[in-house]
Amino acid sequence: MDQPTVTAAAPAAATQSPWLLEVEDLHVHFVTTRGVVRAVEGISYKVRAGEVVALVGESGCGKSVSALAIMRLLAKPAGRIVAGRILFQGRNLLDLSEDEMREIRGRDIAMIFQEPMTSLNPVLTIGFQIMEPLLIHMGMTEEAARARAVDLMKMVGIPDPERRLDQYPHQFSGGMRQRVMIAIGLSCNPKLLIADEPTTALDVTIQAQILQLMKELSRDLGIALVVITHNLGIVARYANRVNVMYAARLAEQGSAADVFARPIHPYTAGLLRSVPRLDQPRGRKLETIDGLPPNLLEPPPGCRFAPRCRAQQDACVRTMPELENVLPHRYSACIRAREMAQVGPTGMGLQSATLEPPAPKPLDRAKPLLAVRGLKTYFEVATGFKALAAGHAVVRAVDDVSFDVFRGETVGLVGESGCGKTTVGRTLLRLENATAGSIAFDGKDVTAISGDTLKSYRRRIQVIFQDPYSSLNPRMTIGEIIAEPMLVYKLQPGKTAAKAKVAELLAQVGLFEYMAERYPHELSGGQRQRVGIARALAMRPSFIVCDEPVSALDVSIQAQIINLLEDLQQKFGLTYLFIAHDLAVVRHISDRVIVMYLGKVMEVADRDTLYADPLHPYTRALLDAVPIPDPALEARREHHVLGGEVPSPLNPPRGCVFHTRCPLASEECKMGVPPLREVRPRHYAACIKL
Repeated sequence: MDQPTVTAAAPAAATQSPWLLEVEDLHVHFVTTRGVVRAVEGISYKVRAGEVVALVGESGCGKSVSALAIMRLLAKPAGRIVAGRILFQGRNLLDLSEDEMREIRGRDIAMIFQEPMTSLNPVLTIGFQIMEPLLIHMGMTEEAARARAVDLMKMVGIPDPERRLDQYPHQFSGGMRQRVMIAIGLSCNPKLLIADEPTTALDVTIQAQILQLMKELSRDLGIALVVITHNLGIVARYANRVNVMYAARLAEQGSAADVFARPIHPYTAGLLRSVPRLDQPRGRKLETIDGLPPNLLEPPPGCRFAPRCRAQQDACVRTMPELENVLPHRYSACIRAREMAQVGPTGMGLQSATLEPPAPKPLDRAKPLLAVRGLKTYFEVATGFKALAAGHAVVRAVDDVSFDVFRGETVGLVGESGCGKTTVGRTLLRLENATAGSIAFDGKDVTAISGDTLKSYRRRIQVIFQDPYSSLNPRMTIGEIIAEPMLVYKLQPGKTAAKAKVAELLAQVGLFEYMAERYPHELSGGQRQRVGIARALAMRPSFIVCDEPVSALDVSIQAQIINLLEDLQQKFGLTYLFIAHDLAVVRHISDRVIVMYLGKVMEVADRDTLYADPLHPYTRALLDAVPIPDPALEARREHHVLGGEVPSPLNPPRGCVFHTRCPLASEECKMGVPPLREVRPRHYAACIKL
């Protein structure tokens, strides 16, 4: 409604420009008590209408800060744009007053933030939050705004929108909350939509739904889309052009097809090598980028990537390379970019890990280390506002699950959020009590043990948590955190011996001895996860539950941690239950895979068998939803996006719990729960169609 006013105010020359957004030589600093953090240094990129442009790179490289600078939402007074221009339809957004910027923000430029639960107001209804920009920017009446909100919710695939408008954020699932954020972003028909890690917290199937929706809306409505992500598969499937950032600067620019086919910066090549892929044979090791990004308080004088670069030369340490046009429409900030364009990453000596498949493990299948039979873990929850007056419903988080884990084996446990993966792990750890069934560890029933017997069991079974920061005590040093369990269980005779053991454990997980004196906040995410692994190893366990141990890490750090876990398994004869939703990671590390859905096991098979020839429709849907970091391959793939969301475990469907989303479902599927049966030798599936 107000859009013509904004367009008319733009300079005449701007309307002839093919670019909707032009970021020119942008510099952003944060002033802290420890000094000035140079968060963004001299980045430039452009976006056309209807185009999908990706910003990729490791955490802390400046991706989100550059987006917040476009929105003029930097935290003040610390965050400052010290140089550069941001042209939107020819107008420099940095010259606008706050009132003028407020008119553009939310109407012409909208942003979808990473975590929808913290971005949505928990005390306001969903309907009010969608209607608010319509009332403010478009001047609609409440009746018209509500009708528009209903249309938006239908557009983003939220069922029963008239009723759900009056619900609150906590009544929506993660995927639905993210759809609400997209609806808010699209409410005023913006010309530019910035999506900051829009699917990080979502399952692979919901991620595919959300990104497919955004891609279609960008194409159909002519909306320019800037996607900030570290998931290279997403970039390959959806982006037209890519900007690779490293340590506040741009490393490489080009079309997605060209960058993925032949990177011309060692950092880009390193990122692509670090990602486990479903379309390639599993190698013995994942490629890694050793080391960490530099401290932006005191960045090195030369190339920021030089300390981690295997193609480094003496000049790289002294000279800061500028972004240069190396090939047609290809830019790189590397003094060896032209050489790399000719000989490729392999010719530059950037390939290190062997592609040879790992040797098969000699497993004793006669006697499992862990035997789970008919495991059920239910939770009672109040169904009314007043728990005393209300009845109670039962959440069947784990419902009749059986499996074995053999000594020295890694068993992957996959499925969407809410399927019961973590509850299985917590029940095995005896952090939750089993409602029914049995857990036998090394031949002994541990389902209901207590006292000293439970204490002894917990020493032999340890856990590595998903979030390495929240699982470490911020008031204790790293040395104290690792030493504490050894002293409690009297595994070391005293503090001196425990200190020596801490140094040994830190070395085993690839950390320096002096880090024992540091606190968790002084370490990076990958280093904190290594501390979590060291703490688990301190108990000399034989079995470790790895609960999403790499999902919060960048791809390069993720590869380091996975390789570390494999090395430690070989060295100490460890057995892992590896819980994850990243199927490419699970394929690399696991020997066998268990697929769960809504508390039940859908399929169990050896890794290679399951990924090559999945039997259950749900497993096939999960694998089809995983994007592969290869634009050419993605363009040829048929994408069958799984519709709907996981039903509530409070009210699971009758019969097969997957039938509400299954493309093969029939009336027969609603009649009874299909048992898990051996369809092929050592390949089990729970589907009546097989």
